[in-house]
Amino acid sequence: MNKRTYRVSIGLRLRRFTLKTLAKGVFRFFGNIKMTGLENIPTGQPYVVAINHISIFDPPFTLAFWPTTIEAVGAADVFDRPFQGQLLEMYGVIPVHRGEYDRELIEIMLAMLRSGFPLMIAPEGGRSHATAMRRAKPGVAYILDEARVPVLPVGIVGTTGDFMKDGLTSRRHTLELRIGKSFTLPLIEGRGEARRDARQNNSDLIMQHIAGLLPPEYRGVYSDSAIFPV
Repeated sequence: MNKRTYRVSIGLRLRRFTLKTLAKGVFRFFGNIKMTGLENIPTGQPYVVAINHISIFDPPFTLAFWPTTIEAVGAADVFDRPFQGQLLEMYGVIPVHRGEYDRELIEIMLAMLRSGFPLMIAPEGGRSHATAMRRAKPGVAYILDEARVPVLPVGIVGTTGDFMKDGLTSRRHTLELRIGKSFTLPLIEGRGEARRDARQNNSDLIMQHIAGLLPPEYRGVYSDSAIFPV
């Protein structure tokens, strides 16, 4: 059976260019932008961008300032929110129903990667509503095990809910994208519970790499297991 391919239309490319330009202007107006580790971004191959998720601003911040256009998935319930949902649709974000197994969605994400497109995922499955990271969901490890592409850990700092308010004063936040080194997860082996445990361990491994890019107060449940860049 032929594997599906994924294409981005010219119209979608134009919408994304417009949205990225506008979002860059907004973030630069309210904060000071800092990016480190750009040299770690893989070239000539697909990869998964794995981010920590503090606030609703993390995904658009990453998408806006990433040097290339990347695909993205987002919680389906966000699509029902006025304005925010419309922006997600305009960018072409793929909706994900939290806690549900969706083989069609998995095939779409695999098609993106197999067609050479990088894909952004938040392993926590949604924003933490606090600075500290939560335990990762196993879904990201499932995708990476099937796709066998590198994962690129990215730590986001400064995008707390009050950064826009503070940006109108002298307390401007520094909004940071800290890009770590890419790596490949171990193969998932075994069956049943052993296989589920292996997926969770791989998802935790991703978060441990992200935690190593973040300040101590951001690391949450991964405070004692953070893997720091060398």
